[in-house]
Amino acid sequence: MSDVVAGAAGTAGAAGAQAGGAIEAQATGPQEAGGGAGLGASSSGGVFPDLGWVRDILRCPVTGAELVDGFGPDGAPELQSVDPVRPLAYPVRDGIPVLVESEARAL
Repeated sequence: MSDVVAGAAGTAGAAGAQAGGAIEAQATGPQEAGGGAGLGASSSGGVFPDLGWVRDILRCPVTGAELVDGFGPDGAPELQSVDPVRPLAYPVRDGIPVLVESEARAL
């Protein structure tokens, strides 16, 4: 009986590995295919990793305007809103945009 259980566990482990591989392939697929203008140094000349479609949907949480790559007065990377009425800049810390109004600075 323990051989049957061990065999089933081995099969389940193999299926899990296959599923994990599929998920990994999906996660990396759009980047390899050049999935659009990225937060990225590799294809867009930006300062952030290429995130493809995620970068395309990022918007200013206050105004809803598009965000573009930029640098703050101290040279640190940031995302800058292109809103003509209320342009804001959001810091990027450890490669992660901090899209919180209280963290933004006016441009």
